[in-house]
Amino acid sequence: MSAKRLPDDIFRCIVENTPLVSVDLILMREGRVLLGRRRNPPAKGYWFTLGGRVFKNERIRDAIDRIMLDETGGGFAGEPTFVGVFEHLYDDGIYDGVSTHYLNLAYRIGVETLSGLPRDQHDDYRWFRVEELLESAEVHPYVKDYFTKEKGTIPQ
Repeated sequence: MSAKRLPDDIFRCIVENTPLVSVDLILMREGRVLLGRRRNPPAKGYWFTLGGRVFKNERIRDAIDRIMLDETGGGFAGEPTFVGVFEHLYDDGIYDGVSTHYLNLAYRIGVETLSGLPRDQHDDYRWFRVEELLESAEVHPYVKDYFTKEKGTIPQ
């Protein structure tokens, strides 16, 4: 299925009135997690997992494949592993004065090499050790939730 971009006025109405369903990709390689520093709100300036929203009538696996291609230009080294459902609430978003609410489906995926990472959503990329990202004030707290026992544990 091809992704369909919504007209801005319709998407704004959706963001103002409903939660968005999204997929976060917890990309792992050699015990490290790939994070991108966000260029845009919400979570602008924080290191965050790569991801995107699920489109209407798009199966979750199709969304994972599309988001992986859009966000990395590459493919999997293994099958995605479901980590859990997380709720992300932000006071800001892409529209001034409009909060953003995500119901987020997190998946861990092993990757090999990635090249040509896009710069439209993230201005830099970095591989973090789990201990390192948990201690960093520059990593968004929602990312840290993926690695805490209270919210779900990701095997190393």
